Amino acid sequence: MISLSTSAKWLLAIGVLLSTSLAYAEEKNGTNAPLLYHNYCSVCHGDRGNGQSKANMALNPPPRDFGSASSRRELTRERIIHAIANGRPNTAMVGWSSQLSGKETAALADYLLENFIHPQDVVAKHPGKSIYEQNCAVCHGDYGSGGRWTTGMNIQPRDFTSERGRSLSRETMLDAVRNGRPGTAMAPFRDQLSAEQMGDVVDYIRVAFMSLPEEIEGLSGTYAHGKVAPADSSTSKEAEKPVNMNAPMPRGLKGNLVAGRDFYMGNCFTCHGVKGDGQGPRAYFIRPKPANFFDEKYQQGFNREAIFNAIRDGKLGTEMPAWGKVLNEQQLADITEFVFRAYIQRDQGVISGEEKKKE
Repeated sequence: MISLSTSAKWLLAIGVLLSTSLAYAEEKNGTNAPLLYHNYCSVCHGDRGNGQSKANMALNPPPRDFGSASSRRELTRERIIHAIANGRPNTAMVGWSSQLSGKETAALADYLLENFIHPQDVVAKHPGKSIYEQNCAVCHGDYGSGGRWTTGMNIQPRDFTSERGRSLSRETMLDAVRNGRPGTAMAPFRDQLSAEQMGDVVDYIRVAFMSLPEEIEGLSGTYAHGKVAPADSSTSKEAEKPVNMNAPMPRGLKGNLVAGRDFYMGNCFTCHGVKGDGQGPRAYFIRPKPANFFDEKYQQGFNREAIFNAIRDGKLGTEMPAWGKVLNEQQLADITEFVFRAYIQRDQGVISGEEKKKE
């Protein structure tokens, strides 16, 4: 029998409360599987489909790890569709047939298969695969867990499939490829590989051996597939400069304040609140908490460009979706303008809608 704590029951209710934002996504773009997964599934199954979510410790049995050997062996497309529509008895998996259409359910099943359960087809076409085979496999092995002949080495090559290996950040891996690892057999490749090739091989390792399938779709981080982080980015002097809070919108865009307010009040306030203080009606259930735009870090760093990027890209590990998947740039600019004027510049007339006549 399933055993659910009170907090787990609240967590399971989160997906139901997202119908407003999903309705807009469906109207705009038909079916968007990544957003559907984020809104309905990630709260239990995790952003990476491995069951490592905020809710997993409160659920018995725990959520399914889609990347496990048993999932690859057992889960067919038909079984996944049936589970999404009807739920799974004696588990926390509820049926979503009243919330999702047949088209959405099928798209979600395909997304699980392609990104978490059987990502091999995507990995096989990855541009970093041949680079890995030519330069890395001799030490790290065909499957990222170490080559056979390396057992006699004093310091073993990194096992990318181990827990320690999976904890490596992309920036750390890029530094190792670029500069080598002192005291080990890991040589620098900066003279053999271009910056793009180094980015490709690191991304291949991460999606092929480290169970990070979201990077296939470029959904995580600033430096997604094939894009190399600048050297010493974490300590860059640029990062220490004060943010120009008067910087314009990216690419010369001009936001429509009225359209942005309408969208925010129809979709975003449920988490961020009408006042922008992170105290929306859903905020009680969400971990980590939605952004409070009045916090110092937002007041001093959230200019139009930063807001635009945050709305477009979302934030992995939170309930903030990547709206760039379902909205066009003008719509993103509209929301950006409203958030900036209402909560960063603190214009009460913008929040109340009194400025509508001026727009």
